[in-house]
Formats: sequence, C-alpha cells, structure tokens
Amino acid sequence: MKNVKWKVTGAITAALMAASALTGAQAADALKIGASLPLTGGFSIAGQKHQQGYELCVDLINERGGILGRQVELLVSDNRSDPATAINQYERFINVDGVEAVYGTFSSRLSFPVASLLAKNNMVHALPAGGALRIYTQGHENIFYFQPNAAEYVGASLAGVIKDLIPEGEAPKTAAVISADDFFANGVWSGLMGEKVMDPADGSLVRDLSPGYLKDNGIEVVFSERWPEEGFSDWLNLANQVKRSGAELIIGLTASAEEAVQLTRALKTVRAEPKLVYFSQGTQAEYLEGTGSSAEGVLVHTSWHKDAPFQSTLGGKDFSNSDFVAAYQAKFGSAPDEDAAIPFAVCQGIEQAMIGAGSTDNQAMGKWLSARTKDEPVRTILGRFNWDEIGLPANKPFLMTQWNDGELQFVYPTDEFEGVASMTYPKGSF
Repeated sequence: MKNVKWKVTGAITAALMAASALTGAQAADALKIGASLPLTGGFSIAGQKHQQGYELCVDLINERGGILGRQVELLVSDNRSDPATAINQYERFINVDGVEAVYGTFSSRLSFPVASLLAKNNMVHALPAGGALRIYTQGHENIFYFQPNAAEYVGASLAGVIKDLIPEGEAPKTAAVISADDFFANGVWSGLMGEKVMDPADGSLVRDLSPGYLKDNGIEVVFSERWPEEGFSDWLNLANQVKRSGAELIIGLTASAEEAVQLTRALKTVRAEPKLVYFSQGTQAEYLEGTGSSAEGVLVHTSWHKDAPFQSTLGGKDFSNSDFVAAYQAKFGSAPDEDAAIPFAVCQGIEQAMIGAGSTDNQAMGKWLSARTKDEPVRTILGRFNWDEIGLPANKPFLMTQWNDGELQFVYPTDEFEGVASMTYPKGSF
C-alpha cells in the first residue's frame, strides 16, 4: 500500500510540476505593458478611472485571444500625482520590468517630463491626457495624443458654440476668465487670451496665439485671475470678484472635477447670474453629485460622449460605444465617463499599432501610427485618429456638452452625428 500511495503522490507531484512549468511559460510569454497613474494625490479621481479604462480594455483583449497570440499583463504603479515619481516608475517599467510598451499617464503636468524619458528610450508615447502644446513641440518622435487637440486650441469649440448656437445680438460681450495655475488650464487660457506660447527649455517662441478666441469673437475680458495649483481654498472671495465684474460669460479652467465642484458651489453662494458658463472639467458624475441643480446649463468640452455613434475595433472585432458602456457597467457597476473612455482608446490604439506592425517593436509601431490617414485611421471609441507631424490629431474637434435635467447632453457640433440636444441659453442663476 505504501508503494501505491507513493506512486499516486508522485503522479500528482509530477502533474503539479508540469502545470507549474506551463504557468511559468505562459507568464514568461505575457506581453507586459506599464502605466504610471496618479491613484492618490491631487489627480487621484481621474487617475483611478484611467486605471479602470486600461484594465477593462486589457481584460476584453485577453478574452479575445490577446495581442499577436499573447495575453497582455498590465502593470500599474501609483505615482501619487508627482512628476518625479512618474519618471522613476516609467524607467523601472522599461529597465527592470521589461515592458514591451507603455500607456500614458494623466495630466500635462506629469506627461511633460515623462515625454522626454520615453523619447530617450525610443518608446511609443500614447497620451490619454496631456494637452499642453509644449509637450508636442519638443521634437519627440512617436508621440500621439488621444484627445481631439492641444489645450491651446480648445477655445475654438467654445467660440463655435457662441457663433453657431446663440442668436446674433444675444451673445455674451464680456467674460471673466479664472484658472488653476496648471499645465492644461494654462494652455486653454493662452488660446482664449491670445498669448504667446514659449518653450520652457530655451525661451523660444512656440506659437503666437493672438488675438485669441475671445477677442476674435468680440468678447472683452473684464476680469481674469489664476489660483495656485495646490492648496487653494478661497473660492468664495474669487466667486465674489467674478460676480462684481458683471461678466456675462464665466470661464472656469479647473485642473480637476473637484475644483469645478468648489467653484460652482461658490458661484451659487454669491448668486452669480451669467448668460453662459464654460468649464474645462466637469463631465464626471462626481461633478453632478457635488453640485446638483447648480450644474444646470454648464458647458464642458469633452473627448467622448456615450451617445456618440463611433465605431471602433477591439480584438479584431467591431466595438461600439454601447459595447463599452455595457462592459464598463458590468465590471465596475457604474456608468463610464471620459476619464475612463480616453485611456480605453489609448489601449485600443496600442493594440492596433502592434497588430498593424506585426510586432511589439516600438519603432515599427510608431511608424505604423504615423502612417495613419483620414481614410485609414486608428479606430477607437473616441472616433477616428490620425496625427500631424508633431503628434496632435488632425482635423478632430472637441465635443461640447451641457448639463441639462441632470444629464450630460451633447450639444455641439450639430452636424457630426444624430442625437444633438438643444443648448440651454441663457443659464441664469446657479
């Protein structure tokens, strides 16, 4: 009996060793992709949703057989919203963890220094968030922005709303522009105000944006102010200054949805009554939860909307926005917003680049992405992408949305696709 027992045990041990060897081989063959994200710190809400977007995309890809026959292993590190930490983590991904590709991080503040590191290591840099123009004017190769345009050009969509949706003679004539002292917000500010964009490395001129979208549309700036990037809390005083200016258009360039909530609450407290309000952040469910009915009539630009009928591909199969919404709700138990949709699109782009190049070689992937055209684009849930020579999307406008009846509705452009809602104007009180 002892011999029998030994033989059975030996057989089991052999089977376990074989299974372990197989698992080890599969793990060794995993296609590792790294992403450093702000899961804590000032950008944590957006960072956590970026992680969800990446995770969902990788899960769905693996369910469809992986990329080039290999399962994808996603490595995520928390950079605590700190640029130096983000740099160190991408260095570790490349030099220690042996990743074959990376996904970009959140915010221009983090993406700007990371861009130089990834360029130095010849990695494709697909950015979900990093709209400051100076990220793309450093001469880096293989850099690709997965949003409609640089921050400096966001104002074109606001100008289009005013010109196309508001009857002549009723448009706002004065504006208050208030902003976080943040990479992205400062970029939007520069475009609206017509400033010169300078290269921080050598002080050379990158772009002269004069006269600016506001002046070009006959809008006078009667009040402007920036608040510190971190630790600002004097929202009521700022809101009072905005109200006293009598501005008919309030532009709030916040660095996060949390700041947009604080600003909206303060404007409600002082009983501001503008004709039109535009925020650079505020598409998130957290914004509506934090402001309630005060969100009514607030315009927010976005790269994604659930009702946009974009058709994309994932795992070699058609994949729609409705597919994305359903998959996200099934995995996370809530509806997605653009902070989850944008990184999902980055993941789609990297997958398509690997398939198109037939390899995970980053130079080959970058060459394939650079060769995309309007007729042969990367297809994502954010729509179609091809890029200009510096890595910005070609001919791709932002979507303009507005909070109405507790719902974020798509209002502009009106000729992109069906499902456009009528814009509420004027806003009136908060």
